[in-house]
Amino acid sequence: MNKIEKSVDVAVVGVGRMGRHHARTYKQMDAANLVAVVDHDIERAETVADEYGCKAYRTVEELMEKEPSLKAVSVAVPTVYHPETAKPLLKAGIACLVEKPLAGSVAEARGLAEFAEGCGTVLQVGHTERFNPAVRTVAAMDLTPRYIEVDRVSPMTFRSLDVGVVMDMMIHDLDIILMFAQSPIKKVDATGVSVLGEHEDVCSARIVFESGCVANLTASRLALKTERKLRVFSEEGYVSLNYASRSGIAVRSSQSNVNILSQVRQELSEGKDLSDLDYTEMINIEELDMEVPSGEEDPLTAQATAFLQAAINGHQPAVTALEGYAAVDAAERVVQAIKEHKWVGRDSSIISNEDINAAMRQTEEK
Repeated sequence: MNKIEKSVDVAVVGVGRMGRHHARTYKQMDAANLVAVVDHDIERAETVADEYGCKAYRTVEELMEKEPSLKAVSVAVPTVYHPETAKPLLKAGIACLVEKPLAGSVAEARGLAEFAEGCGTVLQVGHTERFNPAVRTVAAMDLTPRYIEVDRVSPMTFRSLDVGVVMDMMIHDLDIILMFAQSPIKKVDATGVSVLGEHEDVCSARIVFESGCVANLTASRLALKTERKLRVFSEEGYVSLNYASRSGIAVRSSQSNVNILSQVRQELSEGKDLSDLDYTEMINIEELDMEVPSGEEDPLTAQATAFLQAAINGHQPAVTALEGYAAVDAAERVVQAIKEHKWVGRDSSIISNEDINAAMRQTEEK
């Protein structure tokens, strides 16, 4: 990634958990001059501002009035406020890095993407997992996936309960599989369970792409431990990533083992007993390191660097608004599939998630 030659005046709007990370990241970058943080809770904004040596404001309007040299902003407010927060900034020509998901609905996500395009202003979406070293390594392999399997589960943190687990957690992986599959979605099946609120806390989804690629995704915020795994199967090879342990492997064919595999297939067709063969000696296994190499940027810094480069040069950002829209669209289709999913109850009646939610609301009203 090219070095940014000059420092850019930046700000962070919304300094909750993720916003604080953005502020810290900018403060540590030579390419960024953190001029202010914004939060409706002015005491919280002032606390963060004191920590990072910048100004604190309550509103975006105040920020734009007091900081005319501002060039780029991270928007880390709750998802429901993304459009109303980002649009004044985009209209003023201030580049925006909007945290994932881009918006709370497909209509809002498309509207925000079209608004940014109409303004001619850079809008990048904060799908930070794109900047994970291992994900970048897999993307560079240029595989044509046939099957993708993803697990992302963790204990309840009681954050982001304004959205379900699909928009909260699974959307990371929806963005990644869309990047890998490079194909429109053909069909979505999903089921989910709401335990602590009105939104789903657990979800299992199966996505079929027009290319024929199939992806199975599981997300839960009610697990007893944290697990984040990704597996990609293709004719060119197999990749397995474990985000939690920061490890992974890639198994790929090469000229050296093509002849061996061909011979094995021939012997199997002839009915020979190959039970003594060691399969692992027939393939090339490459260890993938998810740790950030010394001297290279961590994912948040890499994301911020890419964003500032786009803001300065006006070129297409690393994760475009349309890609952010596509992830929201996929998430909304999964949520809709959950609502439409039906199964046979113990009394042999057909039950849907909508039926259960309606019954729960009636019970609460009583």
